[in-house]
Amino acid sequence: PPAAPSLPAARPLPLGLQEVHYKNRYWHETCFRCAKCLHPLANETFVAKDNKILCNKCTTREDSPKCKGCFKPIVAGDQNVEYKKTVWHKDCFTCSNCKQVIGTGSFFPKGEDFYCVTCHETKFAKHCVKCNKAITSGGITYQDQPWHAECFVCVTCSKKLAGQRFTAVEDQYYCVDCYKNFVAKKCAGCKNPITGFGKGSSVVAYEGQSWHDYCFHCKKCSVNLANKRFVFHEEQVYCPDCAKKL
Repeated sequence: PPAAPSLPAARPLPLGLQEVHYKNRYWHETCFRCAKCLHPLANETFVAKDNKILCNKCTTREDSPKCKGCFKPIVAGDQNVEYKKTVWHKDCFTCSNCKQVIGTGSFFPKGEDFYCVTCHETKFAKHCVKCNKAITSGGITYQDQPWHAECFVCVTCSKKLAGQRFTAVEDQYYCVDCYKNFVAKKCAGCKNPITGFGKGSSVVAYEGQSWHDYCFHCKKCSVNLANKRFVFHEEQVYCPDCAKKL
């Protein structure tokens, strides 16, 4: 029952009953109970709060934070999870997708929801175009496609290509050295690889052969013929003037 109203100090209680007196309020001993659990408090410690008398246990519960999951108090001894000033009982902190208990395990917040690692990978993480596994951290992007850094490697020597110069040939990726040694065409003039890097990135191609632009010169007078008229005779390149003297 609710606490008894305040009584005037001069008004006597019935004979034969013990009384409890607290701040000008009076109760029969048997009526002095916790306002929440009705536990008798005549011979125990109590707390007066908001004009109510509470036992220590109910006071603790009333002052305890409420679990975001079950809305019940989190009392001393309960295992709990706290994130950004919100608290859950450990077993109430669950994945928004699969509803399995996350507890004190790893999780990913997403707005008002929380996801376990597996559900986050399935629902949100990018997947590597090579191994098709989720990219949980880091990773690189090439031509709008995501890769693990350890998957984006030279097809020949497996050297990691992230942050390095590389060449793509028909969806295959090569480091500079492997491209030079195994893929690049050889210049018909100097016989070195035509890599497309740095000096000589411009190429002259004719009759199935290729030259660095700086190697494409007249066999006889050595004038450079890149972007100029030339004569191709017996696998050799000549300027028009030198060609007339052959």
